[in-house]
Amino acid sequence: MGIFQKKNPFEREWDNLARKESAFLKGRQEKKDTLLNQKLAEKVPEKLQHTLDAAFAKAFMLIFEKGTAVIEKTYRKEDLEKTYQVNKYADEVRQNRSSLRAFSRKAGTVGAKNLVLSGVSGIGLGTLGIGLPDIPLFTGLILKNIYEISLSYGYDYDSEEERYFVLLLIQGAVSYGDQMKEQDLKLNEYIITGQLPEDYSREEEISRTARLLSKELLYMKFLQGIPIVGVVGGAYDVIYMKQISAYANLKYWRRFLNEKNKEGCEKISL
Repeated sequence: MGIFQKKNPFEREWDNLARKESAFLKGRQEKKDTLLNQKLAEKVPEKLQHTLDAAFAKAFMLIFEKGTAVIEKTYRKEDLEKTYQVNKYADEVRQNRSSLRAFSRKAGTVGAKNLVLSGVSGIGLGTLGIGLPDIPLFTGLILKNIYEISLSYGYDYDSEEERYFVLLLIQGAVSYGDQMKEQDLKLNEYIITGQLPEDYSREEEISRTARLLSKELLYMKFLQGIPIVGVVGGAYDVIYMKQISAYANLKYWRRFLNEKNKEGCEKISL
């Protein structure tokens, strides 16, 4: 490419994605311990971590086995699929940056809507002092959010390969530092290969995801279990949902652009 040659819409979109991915990773270099967490550390029962691990693991297993159909009743899957097809056709015809960005814009819209839902449920249950029972609901909202984002990019979520991708997304979104970088590389590798690891185990991936989530949410779920002041803990559902939503959008966006490149729509080095 000549030094003064203008980049095409695909290349500009890829550069935009790369900048946003870099910014997300930079913001996850290290976890900052807040004063609130330091105070709560003295009060949280030792067994609560194990209890949260088990609660998240049970919620994921139950939803993957029996709950997907229930989650699908909370949004219009066919409408999202139709919107994707409309956006796909428009992009094939127009082939400009606006048509290419329609997919990420739609994913951002559904993500914003689910932030509101997570806030209402988390704060509402926190007011009542309901912490641990919020885990299945919060897990369901996480998966609902990711499922709607995936449909915005034209991906379904009901195969074992897709469940693995979803679990990796959540793991990456709540990791920090070197672990975050390792998770990000693992996701990028999966985006290229689309294959499950030879040693893949759904139970182990769920357990790993549950541990990371419970470690991140330990103090807030403890606080959420206290009436009235639990509002603060419940409000953190929105923060973590936003985190997961932003990361899911980035990786589905990368996956979408990678596949366009593989299909021969564009040819750049990814």
